[in-house]
Amino acid sequence: MTDAWRFIDTGPCKAVYNMAIDEAIATVVRKDNAPTTLRLYGWNTPSVSIGCFQKISDINIDYCIDKRITVVRRPTGGRAIFHDKELTYSVSVKTTSGIFSKGLLDSYKKMSKAFCLAFSKIGLTPEVKLLKETRHTSLITRHSRSPLCFQSASYGEITINNMKIVGSAQKRWTDGLLQQGSIPYIIDKDEMVKIFRLNSSHESMEALTGLKEIIPRLNPDVFKDNIRIAFEETFNIKLIPSSPSKEELSLAEELEAHKYLSHQWNFQR
Repeated sequence: MTDAWRFIDTGPCKAVYNMAIDEAIATVVRKDNAPTTLRLYGWNTPSVSIGCFQKISDINIDYCIDKRITVVRRPTGGRAIFHDKELTYSVSVKTTSGIFSKGLLDSYKKMSKAFCLAFSKIGLTPEVKLLKETRHTSLITRHSRSPLCFQSASYGEITINNMKIVGSAQKRWTDGLLQQGSIPYIIDKDEMVKIFRLNSSHESMEALTGLKEIIPRLNPDVFKDNIRIAFEETFNIKLIPSSPSKEELSLAEELEAHKYLSHQWNFQR
């Protein structure tokens, strides 16, 4: 019997809502009130998300305020991402049993397999990093201390022609996980240099690329459909188109107001 997961495509949303609804969905999934959920979304304005444990000083806050670029702290770890023209995803699952019960690295590897299949369906040849990262094994060693997510590849992350194409991070509880990831279509390198105080747009950005820079005629709707099909084939499941439940929407509203809009959460570090 094929398992059924939820497939939620919310389209572009504001930054704080994106984080709130992802955490809300993960919470409800962990409570067994919803099945495993794949959500695809975007950002309605250029925004920056920083990792849960990242220092806010990694970001040029004054520049972001001046340019009205929203800065929000993610529930997941990892480094900062500038979100603009991209596809973002989240996967919420229980980990007490089943295919995601074997730990962090195994779950990264399994989800990467699904995304690699999706990239293959649009004619690309992706590679997955399957070595644990040390101080000496960063994809781009000289940028390993960068605050920017896309300047190094961690275990299970995907590269194309040695350029990182997906940035992912997880939040883990004892009974579940939330994985969030960013797949840029076009990268505004000049803007990123200013946001992250990078030295040179040429040297710092040489290993960054977006999908539409590789495939100019990429159809985002077709790509999203390929992701859905790839997940179904990889995990032998059926993705059922859905929307967030009333419980999730209510919890997201609470999280947005009391967490993701709060100065204490976003600027605590």
